[in-house]
Amino acid sequence: MNSLAKPLISVVMPVYNALPFLDDCISSILRQTLSDFEFVILDDASTDNSIARLREWASSDKRIRIHESKRRLGLSRSSNAVVAESRASIVARMDADDIAHPDRLRRQWEIIQSSPDVAVIGTLCNGIDAAGREVRPRDRWRLVRRSRYIPFPHGSAMFRREVFDKVGGYDETTIGGEDQVLFSRMAAHGRVVTLPDVLYSYRYHANNATLLNGVRAVTDNHSTNGDALAALYMLGAMRLWAGAPTMLLELMLKNEFLKWNLKSLMILVSALWGHVSPSTLRIFLSTTIRARDSLASLRVKDGRAYEWLLEK
Repeated sequence: MNSLAKPLISVVMPVYNALPFLDDCISSILRQTLSDFEFVILDDASTDNSIARLREWASSDKRIRIHESKRRLGLSRSSNAVVAESRASIVARMDADDIAHPDRLRRQWEIIQSSPDVAVIGTLCNGIDAAGREVRPRDRWRLVRRSRYIPFPHGSAMFRREVFDKVGGYDETTIGGEDQVLFSRMAAHGRVVTLPDVLYSYRYHANNATLLNGVRAVTDNHSTNGDALAALYMLGAMRLWAGAPTMLLELMLKNEFLKWNLKSLMILVSALWGHVSPSTLRIFLSTTIRARDSLASLRVKDGRAYEWLLEK
């Protein structure tokens, strides 16, 4: 690709202390079957020498463009900053600890370029641990129920830059759930759809930004009950699939904004189970997810995009 030519797609990725997973992540993008893209990476003042590794990668592939922030911006601001550096009208998000499967960009591009009414397209995923082992199966059940939460991982999203700019990008006042807010706003300007195929691997590990932001969201004095429950769920899930105890009991009991209802009691039961025997909880959840995924296959077929059933 001519470095002066406008690429078909801009793949954008903010990076903060992702050194253990950078090689696998970047390799997965460079191995895409659709190769006409630029890979715009912003290092958000990492302290683990991520920037040195990024420079090495940039020297080996001209599609990679590195930008450096001298001060820590945080997830929302660094996400806006890296999109601002992109040149294409179609932008594909990537997260620095995850893996894109080889056909991801091509499959998403085919949908978005042939469907002018689609503003965002994501893809279902499997879950992997720090060592890259699959720990959580695909869950097509997400596509057949209404929810305020997007059914695909943030890093799998591909979207129209025009719509992103129209809604003002990421809300920089949001701590945790910045992707939910963004795609909810974009849904007012076009369809948000999901490919049910596994074209992305989401990594569960102790330093995941979702985990760190989840702690802040749960302890935030301005959290609503729904937000607190969602943050607790994500926090417990992140730890559990990473292979650790959920460690939610103290947070739940100390959270003065948490209202005790059926959902919170269910999370409490899971927290107790995950504290006593995380391995059996993982087995139970994996079995449950596989069963509901199989049931959802009666309505959801691979290769077709399904619209997000946004809860009213």
